Parts: sequence; structure tokens; C-alpha cells
Amino acid sequence: MATMVFANFPVKDLAKATDFYTMLGFQQNTDFSDEHASAMVWDEGFVVMLLTRDFYKKFIGEREIIDPHTMSGALIAFTLPSPEAVNNFADLAKANGGTAYQAMPDIPAEQMVSFEVVDLDGNILEPHWMAPMTSGD
Repeated sequence: MATMVFANFPVKDLAKATDFYTMLGFQQNTDFSDEHASAMVWDEGFVVMLLTRDFYKKFIGEREIIDPHTMSGALIAFTLPSPEAVNNFADLAKANGGTAYQAMPDIPAEQMVSFEVVDLDGNILEPHWMAPMTSGD
């Protein structure tokens, strides 16, 4: 069985966050979505769980929820099949109220393309493409 990764993000407005991720190309799995959570599926191995802040709090005990607009809690990186797909993902985020920037813009595009994509709540996804590695022989 392949490993699945679930990134859990606290959100202030579940409907708006669901719309934003839908516009990025995620699909909502309604079997695992309700008024507290939206399961946003990228593929069979990667799911972003959007959780209302009250529901998210149930999973973190006495800890406080950070403000991702001013603090960093996690960076969720995932691969896309081409540089164009990475650029398109970043463009879609910007067109739908998010932001995108390159943390390492000096890396040659034929080697790697990546963006820091910030959602409406300040959570960061890192779509990237890397050139296939070759052996040093």
C-alpha cells in the first residue's frame, strides 16, 4: 500500500478555502467533508484537509493555533509533472486571492522550478518540478 500524506490546515472560512483549493485543481471528497472539514484531494497520495479553527483545535491539545500570516508552522512541498504545471499552479493561486513567490529564484529553470504558494489563510504549499537526476558516471 502506498503512503498517503494528509496536510491539515486551519482555516477561518471553510467555504472560501474550499473554493480556493478547487480553483487550484484539487477536488473535494464529500465523503470526508462536512461543516467542520473539507477533504481536498490532489491525487491518490496527497490530500489537504481544510479544518475550521475550532475543529483543528481538537487535534492540538493545549497548543495555540499559529497565525500563518505572521508565523510559520510547516511548508508542504509536492511535485508536479512539469515547469509549466508549477507556473500554472502559482498563477491560479494569484488569480484566486492567494500569493506566490520564488524563495530561490536563482536556480536555473532547466534544473528546478518551485514557488511558495500562500493560501487565503497564510498556509504555504510548495509545488515544484525537478529535472530527472542522472548518475555521475
